[in-house]
Amino acid sequence: MPQLPDMNLLPSLDALLRAGSVAGAAAEMRVSPSAMSRTLGRLRRVVGDDLLVPSGRGLALTPRAHELRPRVEAALASAVAALRPPPPLELATLSREFTIRTNDGVAVIFGPALTARVLRDAPGVRLRILPEGDENPADLRDFIDLDVGQMGELPHDIRSAPLGAYGYAAVVRADGPYARERLTPERFAALPHITVTRRGRVRGVVDQHLARLGLTRDVLATVPTYTAACFFALRSDALALVPRLFALEAARAMPLAVLDIPLDLPASRFTQAWHMRVDADPAQRWLRGVLTEIVADLGRDDPAPASGPATGAA
Repeated sequence: MPQLPDMNLLPSLDALLRAGSVAGAAAEMRVSPSAMSRTLGRLRRVVGDDLLVPSGRGLALTPRAHELRPRVEAALASAVAALRPPPPLELATLSREFTIRTNDGVAVIFGPALTARVLRDAPGVRLRILPEGDENPADLRDFIDLDVGQMGELPHDIRSAPLGAYGYAAVVRADGPYARERLTPERFAALPHITVTRRGRVRGVVDQHLARLGLTRDVLATVPTYTAACFFALRSDALALVPRLFALEAARAMPLAVLDIPLDLPASRFTQAWHMRVDADPAQRWLRGVLTEIVADLGRDDPAPASGPATGAA
């Protein structure tokens, strides 16, 4: 990279070119005429042009000075703008695409409310919801704006904030034989189960709690998404274990009944994570704040206790 000239000369050059005199530029910059005359000498050496030359009783700009004047004004204005804080966020005119990675259960829990907020407050914003994959936090350094879900240990350059916790429920078809049952642990264990796991694990937290009661369950099928689990339950006499808030949304759209799980199971805690490069970005901060508000509102809307199996309720 070539050596940069003294950028402190730029405001003085701008004043000299606009004033067309040493005295006028000195008054604008609040320095003495002799100091501005010395600055003009330095500028002549840097630019390789006299810039201001005697003309009658005053000074005149050289052709090079006339050529430089609009460029210097633009460069100085750009430099000043770069060193100012960002302007207030104008949601109505914000044009931005946000990429959010999460699983289908969490997406259904906050996605509809987030979409409604975007349409109402920031119609120029577009959302890209990507499915969970290998959950590499390094993706936040590149193409992922927000990671939402259960987080393990994060790198030093990744910021995070807890969003909340949710329990799980069972869903069965609304016209099925179990739709109106109040499940006991024994009855819960006896029914065929559909569980969600991306890694194909059949046993998990639910089985550990059942084992303490001397019970085992029959896992009829494992599926990779909560949406698939609901469709399996919709066409069979099996129950599917899904996040409770997801279950309530699914029951509004499908003929499903939501049943409480009769076990004292831990809640699933989920977090939003982002890279420090966007930590102070006003638009990104708005998005994180909206998600926090949405999850808090959903928690108030659900009267059930936040208990249920951990994510991937195998």
